[in-house]
Amino acid sequence: AANEVRVDPDVESVVVVGGGPIRIGQGVEFDYCAVHAVRALRELGIDAHVVNNNPETVSTDYDTSDGLFFEPISAEEVADVIETTGADGVMVQFGGQTSVNVGEPLKAEIDRRGLDCEVLGTSVEAMDLAEDRDRFNVLMDEMGVAQPEGGTATSEAEALDLAHQIGYPVLVRPSYVLGGRAMRVVESDAELEEYIEEAVRVPPDKPILVDQFLADAVELDVDVVADGEDVLLGGVMEHVESAGVHSGDSACMIPPRSLDDDTLARVREVTEDIARALDTVGLLNVQLAVTGVHDDDAESQVFVLEANPRSSRTVPFVSKATGVPIAKLAAKVMTDGVSLADLDAAEQIPEHLSVKEVVLPFDRLPGSDPRLGPEMKSTGEVMGTARSFGKAYDKAQDATSKPIPESGTAVVDLSAEEFPDPDTEAGEALVEGYAERFQLSEATDLIEAAKHGEIDLIVSRQRELLESAVEEEITYFSTYASAKAALEAIEHADDDIDVMAVSDRPKRVEKWGAAE
Repeated sequence: AANEVRVDPDVESVVVVGGGPIRIGQGVEFDYCAVHAVRALRELGIDAHVVNNNPETVSTDYDTSDGLFFEPISAEEVADVIETTGADGVMVQFGGQTSVNVGEPLKAEIDRRGLDCEVLGTSVEAMDLAEDRDRFNVLMDEMGVAQPEGGTATSEAEALDLAHQIGYPVLVRPSYVLGGRAMRVVESDAELEEYIEEAVRVPPDKPILVDQFLADAVELDVDVVADGEDVLLGGVMEHVESAGVHSGDSACMIPPRSLDDDTLARVREVTEDIARALDTVGLLNVQLAVTGVHDDDAESQVFVLEANPRSSRTVPFVSKATGVPIAKLAAKVMTDGVSLADLDAAEQIPEHLSVKEVVLPFDRLPGSDPRLGPEMKSTGEVMGTARSFGKAYDKAQDATSKPIPESGTAVVDLSAEEFPDPDTEAGEALVEGYAERFQLSEATDLIEAAKHGEIDLIVSRQRELLESAVEEEITYFSTYASAKAALEAIEHADDDIDVMAVSDRPKRVEKWGAAE
């Protein structure tokens, strides 16, 4: 009831919309962003009211904000809070997709009620443009920014025509989904027909997206803060997994190690151009893919996959690895009259390497597919930091309760197409790398061998074998990139563990992709 709310409507205040229930694709990382936004507002002397309905979060602790409204994340409920508190502004960037989705209807509800409250930060119209596949493609074309070839299909025939124009393999997924649900890489007409028939049954109002699959591309995430004029890159992250594994499931590192100076400069240029084109005020996450990185004869090319003018699940990792509190900076520049220059904000590049690794829930979901792919499956993440990638990856794996053994018996099964053929140079190098450190299993029944404790590590994409690995708590790797990273981790296993507070690790003040 209104008389139970104790607020002074004359005090400057802002409503921060939280992320709602936690689920795959919408994790607690967004609560980190909301809490940091609240803290930033309070540092500016602005009252902060939180709207969220998840009791298992820090944002709903009784002492986090000046006012907590435990309500559903809907335009009507948030407008009720704005009306009750007399809030001057509302922030929808910090709760991930859940809060962004209420932006447009909330703005309409505020206008309908005649409330003197502004949706702070990047405009609702710009957020909608970034979400709208066709309009965003047009914007990128106008800017001369490369994108994977693709389109939308509302029928099986249209999907097949698109796939033929682009050429297999293609990446297919329903539009307007979170966490890559029902996303798949398909290699043929038969696979595409099966996907449409079994997975999505395309309704006309929700078409499927058919995109060129950039094989062997290095994927990047860039988190940005912009104040409408200046653009600050919080960090550039390189995914350990190749294209084809959902960005939320791939281990990633900061700083990147596969990009030359020219490529990193192009990444910066593209990111800044997008931030300015969307008139970004606050946070922006840009996902990119770079081809030609692993081919000495090819020129690298930077493709934009998508841009989201909101908080991303990588914000906490970037902030911890670089020491730049980008969620706080974003909240401050979203308020009137505060710029990045006013805050003396500067980009920082860490001297040590940090690896973010995901926590997977398969031990609690018997029968689920433990193989990594385009559909997001992880429910958490950990971070390892060291002076080398190998040691950082080793520490991150330890933290996920999947420590990498240094010896014992291993299964190295490269039969799946995601792995290099055993007869190729890459395949031979991988097998030899494990053979130097492990006895390679010759068991005829690998599943029984796993159940009897005869296997210590598995490299494979056989689903039944990996399900046994989950049950028996055997460390496994289901992609070529992670199997190679594990070998590097083993090489550095004896390095000093190098315990140090994240805040004490050395960083240099320098712009990403703009080294002088």
